[in-house]
Amino acid sequence: MRPTYVSPSIERQLGYTVDEAMTLSMESLFAPDSYQRAMQLVAAELVRDEIPGVDPGRTELLEVELVHRDGRHVPFEIHYSALRDADGKPAEIVAIARDITSRRAAEQFRAASAQRMLGTLQQTVRSLAALGEMRDSYTAAHQQRVADLAHVIGTAFGLDAHTLQGLKSAGLIHDIGKVRVPAEILTKPGGLSFAESEIMKTHPAVGYEVLSGIDFPWPIAEAVFQHHERLDGSGYPRGLVDSQIIPEARILAVADVVEAIASARPYRAALGTGVALREISSHKGTLYDASVVDACIKVFQGGYRLEKQAEDD
Repeated sequence: MRPTYVSPSIERQLGYTVDEAMTLSMESLFAPDSYQRAMQLVAAELVRDEIPGVDPGRTELLEVELVHRDGRHVPFEIHYSALRDADGKPAEIVAIARDITSRRAAEQFRAASAQRMLGTLQQTVRSLAALGEMRDSYTAAHQQRVADLAHVIGTAFGLDAHTLQGLKSAGLIHDIGKVRVPAEILTKPGGLSFAESEIMKTHPAVGYEVLSGIDFPWPIAEAVFQHHERLDGSGYPRGLVDSQIIPEARILAVADVVEAIASARPYRAALGTGVALREISSHKGTLYDASVVDACIKVFQGGYRLEKQAEDD
């Protein structure tokens, strides 16, 4: 694993003369972590040579840090492949290395910019949630509990961290469209009339109208639009069915129903989680996604309590 040829450009890139570089071992030229990784990949490549159908002329790509003559670690992208003898056995490795310091800097800048943008969007969500709370504290508490339950269900469901973040954000503002519903309807102690119910049913579309102009990295506006849709098409406002309903809305639908039934409403006392879980179980696969229902029941069986969230809130 010593060099047989080194390009003169190494002096410009890493500060070594060709003569100096020719005396360097891979272990001294590579940063320790990069050296270990490179050796593992070389070993893996030799094993792959024994696998039928593997292209012997293949080229692989590796990102490493090389040690500059002054001791700095410099990021490089290396394309490498084997030079083979008459029997097809790897005899030497030819590698072309490219300094990717500028690319790494650009990637870090983009990542930092994306993080700042994400922070701004999360602040937007918090501001919208606070706006709803100023108008109706009941709806705000409901949204907080739905967001938390949706996040827990999504975790049990195996969603990745990015999707979970968007799901919780959607939960925090899923009823933002109720800002257009008259307060006397929102807080009415008795049942709603048909006309009042129809007004209440406009809130998903209003929420979509409010949120669709914000460039979220998640489908928040669509999740809010769909959170009252049902698999059999009996939901509102668009009567979507089955695969037309996005995963985030399927989870929000279950979390929303469970919280609404289990908790107190302006027109009735709390019915409890037992009643709520029986409701979603009885309509599993017809109104609600079966796998989401199963995940929801599992988290409650594991000790999750909506009451605890209410205490925290």
